[in-house]
Amino acid sequence: MCFLMDPISGKKVCYVQFPQRFDGIDRHDRYSNRNVVFFDINMKGLDGIQGPIYVGTGCVFRRQALYGYDAPVTKKPPGKTCNCLPKWCCCLCCCSRKNKKTNQKKTVKKSKQREASKQIHALENIEEGISDSISQKSSEASQMKLEKKFGQSPVFVASTLLENGGGPRNAIPPSLLSEAIQVISCGYEDKTEWGKEVGWIYGSVTEDILTGFKMYCHGWRSVYCMPKQPAFKGSAPINLSDRLHQVLRWALGSVEIFLSRHCPIWYGYGGGMKWLERFSYINSVLYPWTSIPLLVYCTLPAICLLTGKFIVPEISNYAGVVFMALFVSIAVTGILEMQWGGVGIDDWWRNEQFWVIGGVSSHLFALFQGLLKVLAGVSTSFTVTSKAADDGEFSELYLFKWTSLLIPPTTLLIINVVGVVVGVSDAINNGYDSWGPLFGRLFFALWVIIHLYPFLKGLLGKEDRMPTIILVWSILLASILTLMWVRINPFVSKDGPVLEICGLNCDD
Repeated sequence: MCFLMDPISGKKVCYVQFPQRFDGIDRHDRYSNRNVVFFDINMKGLDGIQGPIYVGTGCVFRRQALYGYDAPVTKKPPGKTCNCLPKWCCCLCCCSRKNKKTNQKKTVKKSKQREASKQIHALENIEEGISDSISQKSSEASQMKLEKKFGQSPVFVASTLLENGGGPRNAIPPSLLSEAIQVISCGYEDKTEWGKEVGWIYGSVTEDILTGFKMYCHGWRSVYCMPKQPAFKGSAPINLSDRLHQVLRWALGSVEIFLSRHCPIWYGYGGGMKWLERFSYINSVLYPWTSIPLLVYCTLPAICLLTGKFIVPEISNYAGVVFMALFVSIAVTGILEMQWGGVGIDDWWRNEQFWVIGGVSSHLFALFQGLLKVLAGVSTSFTVTSKAADDGEFSELYLFKWTSLLIPPTTLLIINVVGVVVGVSDAINNGYDSWGPLFGRLFFALWVIIHLYPFLKGLLGKEDRMPTIILVWSILLASILTLMWVRINPFVSKDGPVLEICGLNCDD
């Protein structure tokens, strides 16, 4: 309430967002359920621009922002007079004032026209009845416009003009009850702007991102509040399958927004949204598309070990220095962010691990499902994420639930492990001269395996045994990919003819 009632900047605050803290998560938080990097680093950074992203929970709204009104325009403070300047400057001030007065007259006319065209903002200190406020503040045409926007309930339409909401003081309870029944009915929002410009915006399973984005397009800003005592607490899915389905839902909503007219790349310009805030929203709808290059990067190390080739050709010293400088700058930025946000290295590393796990599974599936839903009209069934129960401590952590989201990461694990075994055995057979180039290939393959280690630990479960169905499907997919590579680019024989030239019909 202190942020919303601030006399200086409170009038432009559309909501106050709180971080969400979770109970019932295992001590190691292997699947990064707490989202510490997001809540303690990213959201705090956005608070310094225009405000954090609305995350769907732990938020207190201003009524006028939900109604789709524009943010109030802040008046600039009056300029300084020439009383504090020397006498020889007064002549210049007086001469410039005449020109300013003519310009001010023009600007006053323009500002009046702008104020007349804008929507009616919150009214203060209204003591009269609702019928009097409607007759004074709007004409018959504007009343029809308000009914088209908010619906056919005159009592509710009139309450939208009040800053604190509410109804008339002399209203009869039976009439208010009938109006409330009409407003809460399912068909009340038909042929209105509810879900389009008013209230929570429809069109995506992540309506929270759309709702906050539309408010910023109207010129509002928000505040991020992080009290020491958690204001909002909840439960999170600690099971691997449920966690991947949760990430799938978030990514699917981002793909839907990216393919809609509300995409931050081309929507909402000229409404008061800052550029850096727009970049954050662009990032929130673009991240599922990074699953494609991420999948390629996780597959290339295994291919290099199987074929004896490297990912990149030999580079010059200058390119190596540039690469190392970029790598060091990214590392230093991460260290500074962790220091500023109070995030530990273990939380940051678990976030990096699950970014890879979710990127090659949930984000990839969400990308294809979103394209099918938006372009082909094929709607996919969505499962509500189950949260941790209180009947047994971490009982859901080791429970296996079959889902196709587990196949791509398992396939990447298998082909990288096979690539490491093939690379080491090939180096042993060829002597010590081949160990030097092998280290670079092994580094990238082991880097992928380390990132996928929590996923492997979740698959093995409490009995350290991988489910048979996951193992069979992953081995089958890995074999198909390996055979496809052999067919496209065959291996080179050591002692015999080159297989790339004669194919399978080589004579002994």
